[in-house]
Amino acid sequence: MKTIILAGGCFWGVEAYYARLKGVLDTEVGYTDAPSAHPTYQDVCKGSGHAEVCRVAYDETILPLAKVLEHFFRIVDPTQKDEQGHDRGVQYRNGLYYVDPADKAEIEAYVEGVRARAKKTVHTFVKPAQPFYPAEGYHQDYLDKNPGGYCHVDLSLLKPEETKPERRTFSVDARFPKGGH
Repeated sequence: MKTIILAGGCFWGVEAYYARLKGVLDTEVGYTDAPSAHPTYQDVCKGSGHAEVCRVAYDETILPLAKVLEHFFRIVDPTQKDEQGHDRGVQYRNGLYYVDPADKAEIEAYVEGVRARAKKTVHTFVKPAQPFYPAEGYHQDYLDKNPGGYCHVDLSLLKPEETKPERRTFSVDARFPKGGH
């Protein structure tokens, strides 16, 4: 099992997309990459500096890191800075936080390939994982609980052969150590 933290704009859509992929074992939305600890959604909306992120645990034998990244760039516009879709603000920046230092080179090379093909400046960053703070319970699996909720991520970009036969919901447990990455 591997873990990566994805900053792709509003975390609801990123989680809904990745939770449907074959090979994804668990998802959890939260906040990261700012000085204060244990922010609330209200803190983030008021400018705490945290990014909205989705932590993804996946089976690399089913979903290799390159495929995780391919999906990220399928749903995120890397040329947008501090925004995705209609959402604006630093909390909507896009980037990749690696948990395993061994993943850094592959992620950086992938992003460099995206930069080389892009016609505009790519704002996607690559950083080591920062302290992760789970979002409030009502944000977890939000689009499953609220199917009509707003989302910039187009879930129709998922191909049938990439998705799980049926969505399984996992509870957060020892797969994601509390208070860590």
